[in-house]
Amino acid sequence: MVEGRRGLLTGVASQFGGLVARGLEERDDVLEIIGIDVREPQHDLRRTEFVRADLRNPLVARVLEAAAIDTVLHLSITSQPGAAGGRTSMKEHNVIGTMQLMAACHSAPLLERVVLKSTGAVYGSSHTDPALFSESSTPRIPPRGGFGKDASEAEGYVRMLGRRRRDVAVTVLRMANLVGPQVDSAFQSFFALPVLPTVAGFDPRLQFCHEQDAAGACVHAATGATEGTVNVAGAGALYLSQAIRLAGRVPVPVPLPFVSALAGALRRSGRADVTPDQLRMLQFGRVMDTTRLRREFGFIPAFTTRSAFDDFIERRRIRGMIDRDDAVRLERELYDFLQRKGQERFLETQRATQEGRP
Repeated sequence: MVEGRRGLLTGVASQFGGLVARGLEERDDVLEIIGIDVREPQHDLRRTEFVRADLRNPLVARVLEAAAIDTVLHLSITSQPGAAGGRTSMKEHNVIGTMQLMAACHSAPLLERVVLKSTGAVYGSSHTDPALFSESSTPRIPPRGGFGKDASEAEGYVRMLGRRRRDVAVTVLRMANLVGPQVDSAFQSFFALPVLPTVAGFDPRLQFCHEQDAAGACVHAATGATEGTVNVAGAGALYLSQAIRLAGRVPVPVPLPFVSALAGALRRSGRADVTPDQLRMLQFGRVMDTTRLRREFGFIPAFTTRSAFDDFIERRRIRGMIDRDDAVRLERELYDFLQRKGQERFLETQRATQEGRP
């Protein structure tokens, strides 16, 4: 935003939305901030005006016009189906909500800039991936569903706005996995488990972005003059095995045929909201090239991948000294699950053989 301009921020009730709103409030060149969400924010915000609204409501267009908005930060794309009320609700919010918001932006007369908080999940995860994904990389196996596909479709609507409104600068921030003391994520719930199931035979490389750096990148995009697609992550990478050791957790390798069923059991139990696309990332990993972030975008993260994860472990109070009885009990539950599933697969194979099925 240039001096004296006004911005609209979606997803202001989330912890991450609150971080970005506070960052904008500290800027003297930001005159007014309007936050939109279906829930009222609980953050300590001083200058942000809250408007309760669903992105799919056509009245959002009237808010943009009435408040003379020139900058829109779309932060409300969610990765957790459980928090969104299920996969169907999540897709409606992520994809249909973005489509409706971009339609409202198209008719906003004073709009100059749109910033989308996207994700590295748009690159997918597979055994054919390059060592580093650049912003121009094409996924070898594009995400077929879930958060990654939602984000790809959302990016498409934002770019379409940029083509139709040449006077609007569009910035897409592809974030690595967020970690930190405040923001909730699938990784936060995963590493909170005393016993961590891993895919047997795989040790993927992981990349993290600290919540403060992610919020700082959003503020930088909203208040600067750059545009385009940018990968946002801390320097370096961690192997999953390293992260598990740093967290003081117990890894339990799970044979690949049982991984999806185990993830479903974890989701139903409420212990971890691990989605199928996140499972692929825990199998193959993903690391992005952040050269453009530093050289062209002009933003240098304060945290590396390692220091971001260390801060997450320390400030989330994830202790390495876990209760042995809890660890043994959870490990026994996991092996009981694997044994039961193995028996079911054996019986199914026997029935298929007797019936002459392939």
